[in-house]
Amino acid sequence: VQLQASGGGMVQAGGSLRLSCAAAGFSLDYYAIGWFRQAPGDERAGVSCINGNGSPAYDDSVKGRFTISRDNGENTVYLQMNGLQPEDTGVYLCAAVIDPCELALTQKYLRENPYDYSYWGQGTLVTVSS
Repeated sequence: VQLQASGGGMVQAGGSLRLSCAAAGFSLDYYAIGWFRQAPGDERAGVSCINGNGSPAYDDSVKGRFTISRDNGENTVYLQMNGLQPEDTGVYLCAAVIDPCELALTQKYLRENPYDYSYWGQGTLVTVSS
């Protein structure tokens, strides 16, 4: 039982990628799902999340560039990333989080409440060159 992230790759600055977070062994229907970025030497950072009712939240650094969506029929959450920049580079992971989910994107909550994040998968690598 876990979430499987895919869709990463190497792009130039300004390029686009679409990441997928697929559930294996359970239904995503009633879960809030978050996307997180792990860059070398940095703390894990919240990028975006989507609540069970479909309402999204974004870190300020990606607002206007990234769009999160969910397809419960496909048991998958997507992250469309446009206007990619080198600072977006890292391993992207998804997890089930609290609902409403916006608080779960903050590093303080990540550090202090690790048990509020479930079903972490291996992640997918995104590399953006300048």
